[in-house]
Amino acid sequence: MTGAAPAPTTPLADRDGVIWLDGAFVPWRSAQLHVLSHGLHYGGSVFEGERVYDGRVFKLHEHSARLVASARHMGYRLPWTAADLAAATRETVAAAGLTDGYVRPVAWRGGDTLRLVAPDTAVHVAIAAWPWPRIFDDGPRGIRLHTSRWRRPAPDTAPVRAKAAALYALGALAGQEAEEAGSDDALLLDHRGRLAEATGANLFLVIDGRLHTPPPECVLDGITRRTVIDIARERGIAVVERHLDPAELDRATEVFLTGTAYEVQPVTSVDHRVFPLGDVGATLSMAYAERVRAADGAAAGTAGRDPAAAAAARSESG
Repeated sequence: MTGAAPAPTTPLADRDGVIWLDGAFVPWRSAQLHVLSHGLHYGGSVFEGERVYDGRVFKLHEHSARLVASARHMGYRLPWTAADLAAATRETVAAAGLTDGYVRPVAWRGGDTLRLVAPDTAVHVAIAAWPWPRIFDDGPRGIRLHTSRWRRPAPDTAPVRAKAAALYALGALAGQEAEEAGSDDALLLDHRGRLAEATGANLFLVIDGRLHTPPPECVLDGITRRTVIDIARERGIAVVERHLDPAELDRATEVFLTGTAYEVQPVTSVDHRVFPLGDVGATLSMAYAERVRAADGAAAGTAGRDPAAAAAARSESG
């Protein structure tokens, strides 16, 4: 079970409902792209994963702005601003009738040409939303990580700040390797052999009561990661962002992951190392669960209620 969205009970391509595609709702099964789309062949698509809690998308403005920024890192502009995308996301969630669920915005270059350098190719955007199954039906439990042979690239060799499909090929390979080894997810090192992340989640170690996490130099600076860091500091837990060698896992009393799918997910083993379900991770997990369901718009990330946030979103035009 890797850090991406859980497997649906029915194929995603064969469902009822509607998907927002290029500014209008289309029947779910009709939301398609051409097989010669540039983004499909060259990995230039970008996406977001968002959670709906009590009918609201958590950190909606941040997710929408990051989608715009990811496209910019990949060399193209989206036809909609972050504010436009946030509004479309709210409409999509309402059309799906979701209380708790998952949202997947995705953008890609179309099928105008398969020339590798194609700056004038049309850009498409889709937003889909569907009910979100619990990752673990029996309640929170720890997962096992397997250190992968695949490594995160150096920041001068790949657009590491983009949430791009091309970079998630590494996570897919590492996750498959981990599952074949009998683990739940993979731990990736960076290009220098230091601790980096899981397949789709950021990594935290508890050492001497303090949180230690790799700096977001070659990994995505996750929205959940930043939220958990804020919560920890609010509660007086020191947070240290620094490079971590794999041997420092031997000093850790707790290990956990953060991400949209995982939220705050405890890790019970990394290869031969075993870790308990500790108090720090449990405290942050409960606090995060409270934060995402907070009625206050600023805490819950309900874009559109805060005029300043809306103005900032409008400025994110690419």
